[in-house]
Amino acid sequence: MSEHQEKSIHVAGEWRTAASGATREVLDPADATVLAVVAEGGAEDADAAIAAAHEAFGNGRGPWPATPVAERAALLRRVADLLRRDREELGLLESRDAGKTLEEGRVDVDCVADAFRYFADLVAGESGGRVVDAGSPDVHSVVVHEPVGVCALITPWNYPLLQASWKIAPALAAGNTVVVKPSEITPLTTIALVRLLVEAGLPDGAANLVTGPGDPVGARMAEHPLVDLVSFTGGLASGTRVMRAAADTVKKVALELGGKNPNVVFADACTTAEGFDTAVDQALNAAFVHSGQVCSAGSRLIVEESLRERFVAELARRADRIRIGRGTDPGVECGPLVSAAQLARTEDFVASALAEGAVLRAGGERPDEPGLADGWFYRPTVLDRCHRGMRIVREEVFGPVLTVETFRTEDEAVALANDTEYGLAGAVWTADAGRARRVAGRLRHGTVWINDFHPYLPQAEWGGFGKSGIGRELGPAGLAEYRESKHVYQNLAPRPVRWFKG
Repeated sequence: MSEHQEKSIHVAGEWRTAASGATREVLDPADATVLAVVAEGGAEDADAAIAAAHEAFGNGRGPWPATPVAERAALLRRVADLLRRDREELGLLESRDAGKTLEEGRVDVDCVADAFRYFADLVAGESGGRVVDAGSPDVHSVVVHEPVGVCALITPWNYPLLQASWKIAPALAAGNTVVVKPSEITPLTTIALVRLLVEAGLPDGAANLVTGPGDPVGARMAEHPLVDLVSFTGGLASGTRVMRAAADTVKKVALELGGKNPNVVFADACTTAEGFDTAVDQALNAAFVHSGQVCSAGSRLIVEESLRERFVAELARRADRIRIGRGTDPGVECGPLVSAAQLARTEDFVASALAEGAVLRAGGERPDEPGLADGWFYRPTVLDRCHRGMRIVREEVFGPVLTVETFRTEDEAVALANDTEYGLAGAVWTADAGRARRVAGRLRHGTVWINDFHPYLPQAEWGGFGKSGIGRELGPAGLAEYRESKHVYQNLAPRPVRWFKG
C-alpha cells in the first residue's frame, strides 16, 4: 500500500501541493513498489518557501529569532522527546524509505534526538557574549553572535533523517529560519520531522519544506538572493554546482561532499585471535553498513603486506555470509541499494575494477534468491590487488564494495591513506600506542579513529579536508556555521577626538 502525501510542501505553516500539481512516486528499494506519492515541487514552490522564511526572519526580529534562547532550547528538547515517542514509527519509515535495516533506522532516530538535545544544551549554556579588553575602563567591548538569516538546507538520500537534523537543529538553535529540501528519492522522514517541529510549537514560517528534485528546487535555493546561507550534503559534482550558484550573491556556504576513506590495519593489531577477529569484524562494519552507502564508509582497506592473505581470506569468507534482504525482515544484516541508478553505478565500478586487474574475492554480483529479484540488491564485494591507478580506488562508489591495498612500512601506509582528493575520515589499527598517535597525527582527514570505525559524537565536529567539503557540522563549530559574529564597541565616556583642527 502506498501512502499519499501530495501535500508534502510546507510553507508559512501550511501544507500544500506543488504549484504545478506535479507528484512523484517514492519507491521501496526492496521491491521497486510504490511506497508513497509526494508533491514534486519546482522553482515557484522554492520561491514561496524562501519568501515565507524571509518574512518570518524579519531582519532578526521575527517570532523565532526574537524568541529567548531558553525558549528556543526548550522547543528543541520537546522535538527530541517527540522523536523518542515516535521512535518505532520513524525507524520503520527510515528503513523502508532508504532500504537500511530496521535496527539502523532506530539508531538513526536515537542519534537525531541526541543532536536536537545537544544543540539545545549548547545554546542554553552560553553566556551573553565574549568581552574584549579594549585597554580602557571607558570602553565596553563585546563580541556577540546573531543568526545568519534564511538558511537553505539541502540533504542527501542515504541518511535523510540524520542529515536533516544535523542542519535543522543548529540552524534553529541559532535563531535562523530555514527552507529544507530533502532528496527526492527519500523524503518521507524529513516530512515527518517537519511535522514534529510544528507539533512542538515552532512558529509559522520558521521551518519550510519543499519536496522536489535538485534541479530546479535545490538550484533555486542556492542562487536565491534572499537566502543567506546554503548548507549542502551530497556528491562532489552537485556540491561544486551549489557553490557556483551561491557565488553571485556571496552567501555563506557549507558543504559536506563525502570521502574515499582509508582503513589502515597494521599486523601488530592482529597478533591475538581476539585482535584479528575485531579488526576483521570492524573492516566489515566499515565497508558494508547500509550497503556501503555512507559518506564515511571505510571502502579502502589498506593492510600490512605480511597480514594481507590471512586477513583478506577471512574478510571474504565473512562477507559472503552476510545476510541481505529487506531491511525490516528479521535477521537481515544488509539491505538494498537505494535506487536502480545506484545499483547500476555499483555494477559499473566493479566491472571497471576487474578490467583494470582487481581480483574478486567475494560478491561481485546481484543475489540469486527469488525473493530479492525485484529489489536493488548487490552482494557485499571484496576486491583484492587494488592500486591507486584504479578508478574504484579514487572515486566514491557508495555501494557495498571494499578494495584492498597493501603496504610494508608506516610511511607507505600514511602515504597511501592520504593519497586521495578527499579527506573525510579514516582509521588506524595497531597495538602500538606511539604508532597510533603518530599515524593519526599525519592523516589528513577530518575524523580519525584509532582501533575503531564509524562512531561519532554530536559534541565533536564532523567534516573533511580537501574535496570532502567546507565547514563543519556538529560540535560548537557546527553551531557557528549558522551565526554571524558582531563586535559591539561602546564608548562610555565620549569626548572630541580633535583629529581635525579646523
